[in-house]
Formats: sequence, structure tokens, C-alpha cells
Amino acid sequence: MLISLHDLVNKYNINFKGILHVGAHECEEINDYENYLSRDKILWVEAMNDNVDFCKEKYLGINIEQAVISDKIETVNFNITNNGQSSSILEFGLHSIHHPQVIFIKSIETETKLLKDIICQYDINYNFINLDIQGVELRALKSMEEYLPKIDYIYSEVNSDYVYKDCNLITEIDDYLKKFGFVRVETSWAGETRWGDAFYIRK
Repeated sequence: MLISLHDLVNKYNINFKGILHVGAHECEEINDYENYLSRDKILWVEAMNDNVDFCKEKYLGINIEQAVISDKIETVNFNITNNGQSSSILEFGLHSIHHPQVIFIKSIETETKLLKDIICQYDINYNFINLDIQGVELRALKSMEEYLPKIDYIYSEVNSDYVYKDCNLITEIDDYLKKFGFVRVETSWAGETRWGDAFYIRK
């Protein structure tokens, strides 16, 4: 996270009820989250099976689901990179220029899932979402649209240009979330790479 969770909590007086983290990787944020609520109130979603297995073994009792998320159920090619973290259903755009050392090493055909079909399986009162899924964050939001009125805070990776081909831009996410009363209050960019993190609060 480019923006410190602790700083956000202090600045905006965040009261966590439940957390949904999409794009878990290796659950690097778990210690930060568990400063504020118990492990059973957090649901992680991760696309890569190896990462899911790693997290289950390392963090006992973790709630984690393997799923490639989009705004519709369809068969896609999930592109896996040599660093893991840049894997996506999208092809590289500017990413190849800013991070030439990162390459796709294989592609797996898989069926996407909707967040609304996953989160309803857990007795968690989600009010904080963290999205880090390489250019398809808006699709993830749309896949749980009926839950958004219950959400208070959204932390999301964002793009100001096409880091991935056909990725959603930050202005599109801004416009979509405005319909649900969200305002972007923090933005942090990763140098000149055209990607960064943003934090939204529902007013």
C-alpha cells in the first residue's frame, strides 16, 4: 500500500467492521489489518492458486478464496508474470515500458467470478474494500454493485494512463463511485509509472 493504513485510520477516524481484500498476493497487509479487527472479519480473494495455498499454510484460520474477478462470468486468459504481482487478465500497456524486467511467462484459461457471489458466503459486515487486481478494479466494483451502499471506505490501485491495455482509468472509477456517494480523498502515485493508489470515503 502506497498510503499508510495507520495514517488513514488516524486522519479519517476509520471504524472497521469487516474488510474485503481483492488481490491478496501473499496477504502482506494482514498484520496491519489485525491491529484493528480479528482475522475472521477479513476476507481475501486471490487469483493464483499457489498464493492461496501459501497464505492458508502461513496464516491459520484465514478466510481466502481463489478467484479471477471481473464484472461478468466469462472464460478468459489469465496472464501470469515472472514476479507474480503483475499477473492480470489484461495485456501489458505502458507496464512493459516502465517495468521491462517483468514479463508474462504463461497464460491459463479460466472462468471469472463475481464478487457478489463470493462475499455472501461469509458472515462479515464489510465496510472497507482494498482492490489490487491490475487494471480491473472497476470491474470488481461493478461485480458487487448492490453491496456498495453498505461500504464506507475503498482503497484501490488506480491508473492515470493505460498501464495495462484496456484498463480502467482513475477518472472512470471516480465517476462510477460518485453515483454511490464516494469521494476520492487521497491519491499517491508511484513515480512516473502512471499507476498509484487512491482512497475513497462515502460521504
